[in-house]
Amino acid sequence: MNAPADVPLELQPRDLEPYRRGNTGIDWVHRFDSGQPGPHVLVNALTHGNEFCGMVAATHLLDEGIRPRIGTLTVSFANVAAYQSFDPARPFDSRQLVHNMNRIWSSAWLDGDEDSPELRRARELRPVVAAADHILDLHSTSQDVQPFWVYPAYARNGAAARTIGRPAVHLVMPQGLGSGTPLIQHGAHGTDAHHGVALVAECGQHFRRETGELAVEVTLDFLAHFGLIEREWSAVQAPTRRFELLQTWVVQDPSFRFERPLVGFETFDEGELIATDGTREVRAMCDHCTVLMPTREPIVGREGVYLARPID
Repeated sequence: MNAPADVPLELQPRDLEPYRRGNTGIDWVHRFDSGQPGPHVLVNALTHGNEFCGMVAATHLLDEGIRPRIGTLTVSFANVAAYQSFDPARPFDSRQLVHNMNRIWSSAWLDGDEDSPELRRARELRPVVAAADHILDLHSTSQDVQPFWVYPAYARNGAAARTIGRPAVHLVMPQGLGSGTPLIQHGAHGTDAHHGVALVAECGQHFRRETGELAVEVTLDFLAHFGLIEREWSAVQAPTRRFELLQTWVVQDPSFRFERPLVGFETFDEGELIATDGTREVRAMCDHCTVLMPTREPIVGREGVYLARPID
């Protein structure tokens, strides 16, 4: 069951070939230097090939000729190879070709001996990510849930997400992701001493039109926050809800199943059974234990569910 009948395919790929030639010597990477002092901001799209909202935002920046008034703006399309493999009959399959491109940003992976389209591309993009002061990595979710920020629990990240104001839900990672190193924790961005903000914006369900629209708005808000563009905007005055990531459960057995259907943000009492994974049980780690991004199709070696607790 890869493509439920109720999945809307309102967002679909567009031809990215006109965007291949940037000005950095790296395909699908475009950099604009204002000539004025200011931060270097990276807007990254398509870390996962079927998360089209980032493509919508990145092409908007390029098509509209948006240029920084201070500092430097870099716009990148990451896993274009997976994006180009999209099949509307199996729309979830183009997330990746071999490796999850948002789990391989450690030295162990990037300097290791393994090879894949994702590793080759991450190695190409490594200097692009390292050069940025601030990073916005645009993502979407398989289930139709409320958009949310994801970021390491550094004060600088939380402050920026709160000030930008949308999405109003935050998933904070005090110990990292637990299943690999995401792009926003590559190199210095994964240290407390670094000055730069690095955020993932999960903008909504992969294929909904409004997910792309939100990605554009969040991107413009992010650039305005750091002064790269002038924009009439005010933070959305919605109550902020924050969750702390407690555990990332990686599927270990093909028999993995949830005790009841989940889409995300359901809560469980401490000790309540959430899922079984072969002979193992996934149980709530606290009262009001909240599940995020439950897998819609369990695959051994990939994330099954995130367990979190509310902290606001």
